[in-house]
Amino acid sequence: MKLKNIFSTLAIASVILLSSCSEDDNIDVSLSPKVSITAPAKNATNVALASNITATFSDEMDPSTINTSTFTLKQGETAVAGTVSYTGSTATFNPSAPLTQNTTYTGTITTGAKNILGSALASNYTFSFKTVAVTDNALPIINSISPINNATNVVRNTLILAVFNETMDAATINTSTFTLKQGNTIIPGTVSYSGTTATFNPTNILAAGTTYTALITKGAKDLAGNAITADKTWSFKTVIATTNLAVVNLKTSGNYVILAKTAINNNPTSKITGDLGLSPAATSYITGFSLTDYTGYATSAQITGKVFAADMVTPTSGNLTTAVEDMILAYTDAAGRPTPDFLNLGTGNLGGKTLAPGLYKFTSSVTLPTNVTISGGANDVWIFQISGDLSMSANVKVTLAGGAQAKNIFWQVAGEAVFGATSHFEGIILSWTGITFQTGATFKGRALAGTAVILDANTVVGPN
Repeated sequence: MKLKNIFSTLAIASVILLSSCSEDDNIDVSLSPKVSITAPAKNATNVALASNITATFSDEMDPSTINTSTFTLKQGETAVAGTVSYTGSTATFNPSAPLTQNTTYTGTITTGAKNILGSALASNYTFSFKTVAVTDNALPIINSISPINNATNVVRNTLILAVFNETMDAATINTSTFTLKQGNTIIPGTVSYSGTTATFNPTNILAAGTTYTALITKGAKDLAGNAITADKTWSFKTVIATTNLAVVNLKTSGNYVILAKTAINNNPTSKITGDLGLSPAATSYITGFSLTDYTGYATSAQITGKVFAADMVTPTSGNLTTAVEDMILAYTDAAGRPTPDFLNLGTGNLGGKTLAPGLYKFTSSVTLPTNVTISGGANDVWIFQISGDLSMSANVKVTLAGGAQAKNIFWQVAGEAVFGATSHFEGIILSWTGITFQTGATFKGRALAGTAVILDANTVVGPN
């Protein structure tokens, strides 16, 4: 009887509670998240062109559902490019470029956006705003150019740059408004624009000792449609022809196919044609050759030539001291050659390139991830100044064409030179540190190292 009374009391209380709620009380029992506020707000005007668009949610959202598919911005039917991020409870759409003035945009957050419980927006949320109508009558100005007007000895792989004083309309910076000529001949190339900088990138390496003229026309305009005041022209001359580039004089260091200061280590079996030298380190630091000692030199079944080390009898020790000194002088000569023909060609990636004679300067490391061709005549010279490392991938080959000779190709390397397994390389290597030939790599030239030369079942022959 008491239990029945309790249920009756609860039922009466429920009726009273429900009857106390009026029809206007709209109790929201939905689990769906909502967009609480946007910036810009709905129907906002005079919105800055550089604005980011944000939406703040009522719930903590699942970040993986806040992306460029669920948060978009359009101008009419045209999607605006940009990136989307999410932090706290706020999503941000960052347009890739400034918005267009006096233009209406619509932001949309779709039902693909969900909270951390997996509940989606009940429906797509849209909001529109209008950008500021900019009054801009100021004409854009070109602040700087590169190469500068009347510059000489310009590297042949140069980019031609123009820097404006304000953001330009990228659509007006193109191969019609930014051109390069040699006399009346149009030079093919591509034009790009980023920030305030326009760049002309010639399709081909520029000719040596040649004058070129760059032109930017009044077709180049800023975001307000204002053109530059007048056509801008400037000229420059590339570095002179490289036919007179002198070889690096190796002197007595050129008597050795391998010359090192600290060690020559071999993982048998290698096949070396030419003499080996080591100084100031002793014979014991030449390993992996099963040397047979003679007076003043040693031999090995793996070497067609002789092996010399600093602890061998006179005149070997003195000859090696001189050879190492000559190696250092040769390195210094190669590193100090002025007026390069090419600066940071391929940003240090030489893969797939055909390299003409000349002086190449790199302010970082150089890689050869794919095959490289060195093409030129029998008397042409190549010097590569590399301030970092030189690395060659496995199975990659350097091929000589047109009569080019390994003895006229000089690789001055401030760092380490490493050649991948079964690769093939050619030229004179002047490395301030070490040289490593990985398993099965082949080499035609001279390996001259400031520290050690490491071998692993390699074939090494001297240049012609």
